Amino acid sequence: MTFVWPQMLWALLAVPLLAAAYIAWTRRRGASLGTLGGLSMSAGPGRGRWRHLPPALFLLAIALLLVSVGRPAAVVTLPAQHETVILAIDVSGSMRATDVKPNRLAATQAAAKAFVDAQPRSTRIGIVTFAGIASLVQPPTENREDIAQAIDRLQPQRGTAIGSAIVVSLATLFPGAGIDLRMVGRREGGADGNREQRRDAARSGPGPVPGAPQAKPFEPVPAGSFDSAVIVLLSDGQSTTGPDPVAAARLAAERGVRVYTVGIGTAKGEVLRTDGWSMRVALDESGLKTVADLTRGEYFLADSATELNRIYKTMSSRFVMEKKEFEVGAFFAAGAAFLALLGAALSVAWYGRIL
Repeated sequence: MTFVWPQMLWALLAVPLLAAAYIAWTRRRGASLGTLGGLSMSAGPGRGRWRHLPPALFLLAIALLLVSVGRPAAVVTLPAQHETVILAIDVSGSMRATDVKPNRLAATQAAAKAFVDAQPRSTRIGIVTFAGIASLVQPPTENREDIAQAIDRLQPQRGTAIGSAIVVSLATLFPGAGIDLRMVGRREGGADGNREQRRDAARSGPGPVPGAPQAKPFEPVPAGSFDSAVIVLLSDGQSTTGPDPVAAARLAAERGVRVYTVGIGTAKGEVLRTDGWSMRVALDESGLKTVADLTRGEYFLADSATELNRIYKTMSSRFVMEKKEFEVGAFFAAGAAFLALLGAALSVAWYGRIL
């Protein structure tokens, strides 16, 4: 447990002072009663040690109230309110590798459909695909058939633009915010990346494109604080083109959106041969871990189809219940009120008055 105003806990020093004052008062009262010919001035349940119960309850109530003034907070598990989930799926050529059976893309498609089926019917799910560029292939919807069909249509392409996938996902979640690819820095990435940079430069020119959405000013929020949506990004490699994934992740963090990343493949990878060329396609986890860390999401390693399915089930449970810091001062105040009422009731019943 933590306290928002821990300095207020100094007020608890008043509790032992009140206890000492009560003890001194009872001793003086006992001495004065002893001078009245030894007659007992108490009766009924108030005799003996039980006579101290009502004051003890009042004292404990005061202690709980003083603790509540410090605004105690505890990490509790509460139902999540994610209304939208964006699945950002890598469809680069390396997703044809078979180190995850039957291949990375097919295993991702099967697990993605199982994940969609496990979500509450009220959750809207959108599909973003990315290779050299990122595209929204299915706007967020509750229609599970449309989502399944969009997943089935995925086809491998060239390039890997993880940063573009994050930016397009954010633009989908905040359609009126003017989010586009020019808001984050680009990374150099081989011939394909250079061609894309030249093409984008030709499109955008030296200034903003007339009619293009412009970023609207906003106040950054704590990372991971946006409860209405999450992004689940699945990829098997290092970003080779498009915006810098770290800069895109910071853009998501400023809006409080968590990005859960899933690395698909094995560290060893395999040699992929196609169209007369060959290359080793191994999983690069470092970039995916960084994206998850910056956005207060979580990184998962899926080195088999079975593990990928397990990860999706784990994510489903994460989305249903989440651990959050919650102020619990109201519970302390309620406990104090109950103890005070109980002490008052006992005092009235035993003595006909409240202390």
